Amino acid sequence: MGHKVHPIGFRLGINKTWQSKWYADRQYTDLLHEDMRIRQLITSRFVDAGIPRVEIDRQANQVGVTIHTAKPGIVIGRSGQKVDELRDNLEKLTGKRVRVNIAEIRQPELDAYLVARSIADQIERRVSYKRAIKQAVTRSMQRGAQGIRIIMSGRLGGAEMSRREREHAGQVPLQTLRADIDFGIAEAHTTFGVIGIKVWIYRGDVIGPRQQRIEAERRAAAAGERRAPREGRDEQDLDLDVAPVDALPPEAEPVIEAAPAPVSELDLIAERERQLAERERLLAERERALAEAQAAAAAAVPQPTVDAPRGEPTTPSAAGSAKPSEPSGESES
Repeated sequence: MGHKVHPIGFRLGINKTWQSKWYADRQYTDLLHEDMRIRQLITSRFVDAGIPRVEIDRQANQVGVTIHTAKPGIVIGRSGQKVDELRDNLEKLTGKRVRVNIAEIRQPELDAYLVARSIADQIERRVSYKRAIKQAVTRSMQRGAQGIRIIMSGRLGGAEMSRREREHAGQVPLQTLRADIDFGIAEAHTTFGVIGIKVWIYRGDVIGPRQQRIEAERRAAAAGERRAPREGRDEQDLDLDVAPVDALPPEAEPVIEAAPAPVSELDLIAERERQLAERERLLAERERALAEAQAAAAAAVPQPTVDAPRGEPTTPSAAGSAKPSEPSGESES
């Protein structure tokens, strides 16, 4: 038997958070069913708005509802009319004051539920399922996803027996807790049955403060840099922490090596600019030497001669420099 774990529930408290944030002792069941009714009301009222999740935050006598949507204009309506109607309906449902917030999803191609819902809508419109899942994979990868996996099951293409189709690209590390993996499920209701779609999208790793510190130390060690002193302590304070050598007994004299001076950021920038200037100078010298070599090679190649027709001089220079023959002495006489 397979032991499959929900990717979002597996990462709660690590890089995922709860969609309902409140605490209750005796009214837990009532508040839980109230949250379910709130979500059902919102999703049924705005079917085409692309709402993957609704976050609910409860306080003393107030309920905060945050709607994540890919099309905020449909939820807000003209001059906020639909939001006001929704707030009134939620206050009647809960009997408390309700605060509604709208959060726009900038990249719906990186949201697993929206991708699954898009594939389901295409299948309901009788679009080829192979074309739908291939286009979804391509768009998600183009938008910056590091990996995506899509599985659909049912009577695909109206076949007599149901089967399962898979499509994936990149990597989806389900067992890595720091991996930001989104998971969504959608259903396509067709004339020949229900087709289920599951989508996993890997959006990169979420690095915490400890992991960031470890990565920074690793990069500093690889670059050969030295950690700077703590704030409020300079080199003089560091020297005061060391006892003078003359005060120690001869047999206990330690070998104290001079620590390298800390390199400031301005020094690093200046060194980098100097290296770039030196590199540009070397490139200019190389181009100049190459141009001189090409000119010398072109001058060393002999020019081809062209045979002139009879009765004409061989070269223009020779024709121009030819002098008329002087008459002989006999003719003069």
